[in-house]
Amino acid sequence: MQKVPVAVIGVGEHGKRHAHAIKRVHGAELAGVYDQSHDRAAALAAELGVKAFRSLEETFEAVEAVSVVIPTTNHGAVARLAMEAGKDVLLEKPITRTVEEADELIETADRTGRILQVGHLERFNPGAVAAKAVTRQPLFFEVHRLGVFSPRSLDVDVVFDLMIHDLDLVLWLANAQVRDVRAVGLPVLTDRVDIANARVEFENGAVANLTASRVSTEKVRKFRYFQPHEYISIDFSRRDALLLSVGADGQSPQIAFRKLEVQNTDPLEAEIESFADCVRARRPPLVGGREGRSALALAEKVMFCIEEHASRVNVPLTRPAGHSGEL
Repeated sequence: MQKVPVAVIGVGEHGKRHAHAIKRVHGAELAGVYDQSHDRAAALAAELGVKAFRSLEETFEAVEAVSVVIPTTNHGAVARLAMEAGKDVLLEKPITRTVEEADELIETADRTGRILQVGHLERFNPGAVAAKAVTRQPLFFEVHRLGVFSPRSLDVDVVFDLMIHDLDLVLWLANAQVRDVRAVGLPVLTDRVDIANARVEFENGAVANLTASRVSTEKVRKFRYFQPHEYISIDFSRRDALLLSVGADGQSPQIAFRKLEVQNTDPLEAEIESFADCVRARRPPLVGGREGRSALALAEKVMFCIEEHASRVNVPLTRPAGHSGEL
């Protein structure tokens, strides 16, 4: 199998994880890294034994694909440059700041024939993969993604930082159009939304209740949903999934409990391996530009509902109108 030469653009904490993961996967080869801080890029390049590129142009000349791990503000511009240069792109979530930018990026991918994969990592979590295989008709979702306070990502609302993971998963599993959205959210320790709850109704009758918080006293990554006669629970921290089902045995119902079989894989490595496979086979990725756009559009609807509620109760929010909130 020919390895795909990949460069990482942006080597902050998450970009470093991407670079290390690319070194570990079978289908990709880390050709080098680029960052606006050359010292930061040089330090990581020396650690991993690869090249520190000094410009985007030099980066594009040396590789077939790039992993873009930079602030969302610059996603559209850098990903567009890469695709115009003939490179395939793995782009961190959210896809862009605005839905309009996402539309432009999707058009660029279509026009240039490039692979555009969006980094909704949880689709590659072993628990989610196992649960998807037994999903038939989910009708109610109960989701909690809670984290303790950390200085990371405090320049973006929790809807775009944490909840967007689960919004993407709900869209994937429900496989239906959104009918209605209601939401509330509050700034608690910052001037942005730190805790949010959303209720999403779908045209097929499914309902999702999602809570995301970065001001919890514990870390919780629970995703539970119900379909006729079955209950499925995913724990993203443990990377496992459970299935409870009900069957009839004579006159009394019988509850069967089983742990779904999962692959012992790292989600980030699985995501990068899948991206490399798509680059080689020229096939659409699991999470392409349109899937990334759908998650962003739903996150925007959630935020607009939060803003309407905040206005009614006189709670000021600082998100600039019309985009994901990142400065």
